[in-house]
Amino acid sequence: MTVPPLLVAVPIVVLLSACATVKDTYSADGRKGYTLNCSGTARGWDKCYSAAGELCKEAGYDILDRSSEDASFAAVGGSANSSGGSFGGSAVKTNERSMVIACKRK
Repeated sequence: MTVPPLLVAVPIVVLLSACATVKDTYSADGRKGYTLNCSGTARGWDKCYSAAGELCKEAGYDILDRSSEDASFAAVGGSANSSGGSFGGSAVKTNERSMVIACKRK
């Protein structure tokens, strides 16, 4: 029995998209900061807050910037042959979310 590729690919994509991505940066006051991206349908602000907590632990963190924007993605495709053709498309609505944090000084 073979497993359809889609049944393998979808869970992998969901797992990979379930965490916030983190990039190092610096704040205006010189502290090391982090840009957290928790965009997508499988992620929410809770993923950003969780990542911030893991980075700064008991020191806590300051949110320096936070942004959210709705986004839609569409894909359209089709083919033509001698007996006609086919046409299809799909659209996904998602949300672009990011925030910049810096760990509080002790």
